[in-house]
Amino acid sequence: MGIKAILGGALAAAVMITAATGHAEDVRKRWKMHSSFGSQVAILGPAGVRVAKNITELSNGSIRVKFFEPNALVPGIQYFDPISSGSLPAAWGSPGYNMGQEPALAFFSAVPFGPGFAEYNAWVFEGGGVKFLDEIYAKHNIKSLMCGMIPPEASGWFRKEIKSLNDLQGLKMRFFGLGARVMEKVGVSTQLLAGGDIYPALELGSIDATEFSMPSIDESYGFYQIAKHYYFPGWHQPSSYAELAINLDEWNSLSDHQRFVIETVCKANLMEEFTQAEAMQGAALDRMVNEHGVQVHQWSDETLNTLQEKWQEVAGEMSAEDAMFKTVWEHYSAFRKTHKAWRTLGYLK
Repeated sequence: MGIKAILGGALAAAVMITAATGHAEDVRKRWKMHSSFGSQVAILGPAGVRVAKNITELSNGSIRVKFFEPNALVPGIQYFDPISSGSLPAAWGSPGYNMGQEPALAFFSAVPFGPGFAEYNAWVFEGGGVKFLDEIYAKHNIKSLMCGMIPPEASGWFRKEIKSLNDLQGLKMRFFGLGARVMEKVGVSTQLLAGGDIYPALELGSIDATEFSMPSIDESYGFYQIAKHYYFPGWHQPSSYAELAINLDEWNSLSDHQRFVIETVCKANLMEEFTQAEAMQGAALDRMVNEHGVQVHQWSDETLNTLQEKWQEVAGEMSAEDAMFKTVWEHYSAFRKTHKAWRTLGYLK
């Protein structure tokens, strides 16, 4: 039996139990949920649609969540203030989109040269990481749940081959999260754009290059039509979380049962999104090369070592700039240091 069937069966069983028992303390909610990702974008969009549907069904209709496409309610990645104020009850996006307000939120999105699925989730859910997520967002009247995750991303799309880091100097590039600070260290001018805004920017020449996600997702946006050189590995996002952001007053007004429903949906969705994404990339890469004429490249060890050194510089600088960033960085680093022996001994190289 596949993971999708297992998760679907578990959710269905929970729905039947909910329907049979009822929860008198449940409050009726009708939420509009903004999405930073269009419903037709591979993996990311359907995952948001699924979250809305499953919360509605598993809550036995006490929380009815309606998915809205990017820009229908608010601009694609600009949901922080509307969620904080309560003008928007919920959003499907990434904590990394909000690091302009709180730099430490980047640790709950993707960390350069960071952990994969198992170690990342171990730190967040069992190692104490999530307490910082709650603390940071609570200051802004937001509750965030880690509600999805995807495997490693690609490193970027370029119009020409990049033979050394010197070739990056002066490029204008869409780049996400902490990795953007690293790219600036090697001479790239970065900006953050929502997924749907990237292709027009490439087409118009507003940017020279971009990264966004992994092959199947990038294919949805058609970047290969403009830039044919596709680089790996995605050192800046070895694994990446998605979040369900909820206005904290809305969250606190829910019953314990309703909060449990949302937490259960998010944990199931995290696993389903990751496994679905992992399964799709081989075929997507094949299409990139054999149907779209993309040239796939790998960064040299020398290049990756330099980028990792630059990341350590960035982490030090951002720790000096922001006290919470420093606190989370030290906690995250201590967990990884302790975990390293197990990671080294327990897993095949």
